Amino acid sequence: MTASVRLPALAALVLVVFAGGALARSAPTRSWGEEKCHRYRQASEDALRRQGREGLSADFLAAHERFIAGGCTGPERICPRSQREIDLSNVLTVRAMNAGMASTFLPWACP
Repeated sequence: MTASVRLPALAALVLVVFAGGALARSAPTRSWGEEKCHRYRQASEDALRRQGREGLSADFLAAHERFIAGGCTGPERICPRSQREIDLSNVLTVRAMNAGMASTFLPWACP
C-alpha cells in the first residue's frame, strides 16, 4: 500500500474510532430492569397494534398499563381470562423470552 492510500485509510479509521467513542458516551444508559421494561413496552405496543384491543377487557388493559407505567416492577398480577387476553399474554411471553427476560418478569398470574 502506498502512502497516498494508507493516509486516507488511517484517517477513516481514526474517525470511526473517535466517532464510535463519542456515540457510546452520548447514548443513555439504562439499568437491566429499565431495559427489560423498555423492550416489554415496545413488544406490547407492537402486539396491540397488530392484534387490536377487541376482546380485551378494560380491567385487563388498565392493569397491564399500570404494570408498564410502574416500570414493570409490579405488584400487578394480571389474570388473562378471555381467549384474546390469553393470546396477547402468550405473544408477550414469547417476545419477552426472546428478548432475554426471565419468565418471572412477566405480570401474568391467576388465582
